[in-house]
Amino acid sequence: MDGIIPALIIGFVIGLSGALAPGPTLVATIRGSLDHGWTAGPRVAAGHAAVEAVLALAIVAGLAAAADSVAVPVAVVGGLALILFGGLTVRESRTAVLDAPGEAASGSPFLAGVVTSAANPYFWLWWLSVGSGLLLEGLAAGAAVAVAFMIGHWASDFGWFGLVAAGTAGGKTVLSVRQYRLVRAACGVFLILFGASYLWRALPA
Repeated sequence: MDGIIPALIIGFVIGLSGALAPGPTLVATIRGSLDHGWTAGPRVAAGHAAVEAVLALAIVAGLAAAADSVAVPVAVVGGLALILFGGLTVRESRTAVLDAPGEAASGSPFLAGVVTSAANPYFWLWWLSVGSGLLLEGLAAGAAVAVAFMIGHWASDFGWFGLVAAGTAGGKTVLSVRQYRLVRAACGVFLILFGASYLWRALPA
């Protein structure tokens, strides 16, 4: 992640791999769109982004003061976590379906985005391993690079959740099951390759 454009791309693809995963935030988007229409997608994504913004600032504030001493350990953990998450994504893509069982839930889509993110253990595990490592690397290259990574990450959330909400509200299928599985598998492969590259660059020469 040597510049703003690569940071945007990496943030988007890695963010998309998480957004595509079936989970409480995706379910909240689908259900919310049944009550609130296509606007549920951006509103859920905004709640999700609000939690991430607070967490990212806390991580940067905590790591920046000790960047030299924690850079390698955090990068190693982040690289291994990327490979692990990538492997799980590829495996789960074989049976993945885009569905939200149950009745529609009422309430604020923004609040649903906040709650489903904060209550998701995967979310915290990802940010304390992969997210912290990428933010630290971005910060080392400059604040603009770290911000670009976050913008790319959020762009994937707003884009995917918005697309899902619009499709659900309109009674349409966003992707076929085959397409959805292929996209998830591709994201998983990217995570594995990027994780291996990230881990290789983090290790001392």
